[in-house]
Amino acid sequence: YVNDGRPFWQYIVSSSTGCSDAQYFEEVYNYYTTDKAWHLCDPEAGKVFMALRKAGVKLAVVSNFDTRLRPLLRALNCEHWFDAVAVSAEVEAEKPNPTIFVKACELLGIKPEEAVHVGDDRRNDVWGARDAGCDAWLWGSDVYSFKE
Repeated sequence: YVNDGRPFWQYIVSSSTGCSDAQYFEEVYNYYTTDKAWHLCDPEAGKVFMALRKAGVKLAVVSNFDTRLRPLLRALNCEHWFDAVAVSAEVEAEKPNPTIFVKACELLGIKPEEAVHVGDDRRNDVWGARDAGCDAWLWGSDVYSFKE
């Protein structure tokens, strides 16, 4: 999907719930833009991201998501942790396509070989980032926690 992904999500909501009511869809769709639907997996993560930024490390989000990601990051009060956000629906390339990783590097003003991507999916995150020329670490294997 591209942009806000509405047609895709309408199909998903309708086929999974059996309800194709437009108002119902809008309520569900909008709910997933709020901090009621999402939470940070580690409340201490912010300290780590801010310490990295303070040390001069540039940080980006690289996500297979739609255009609701930016308002969601604002709702979760974590958008200020990142220097750039590369969203598949905006880039029109989804991980593991190397294009989204290259775009994130462009947004950060760095070369792919200067980047390390940390993700939780071997195929999408590790292989995709490496195909773009970035180093890549797998959460839960190469990286275990946000603890310093």
